[in-house]
Amino acid sequence: MMNTVLQQAVDDVMSMGPAILMQGMQLERPIDVVRSHSLSHDDRRTILAAWASDLYAVVSKPAFRHLPGTPEPVSIDEIRSALEELDQQDGS
Repeated sequence: MMNTVLQQAVDDVMSMGPAILMQGMQLERPIDVVRSHSLSHDDRRTILAAWASDLYAVVSKPAFRHLPGTPEPVSIDEIRSALEELDQQDGS
């Protein structure tokens, strides 16, 4: 019983993680995260990395991710491109 409650709490926090950083923002696509001036570089990287994770994979469409708080799934390629652009901004 306790393990089930604890696992549910962990699952809830993991699914909300990026959504907390995005609270009150209109971020619909990965590029919106890259271009956001109200987020720190580290926060933008955290959101994009989470968005790319398998945790947000769309069932039966493994090449797509759907981050809570966004209107629709996006391709993993779109997320990777946004991460690359963020790296270029950082000079990495």
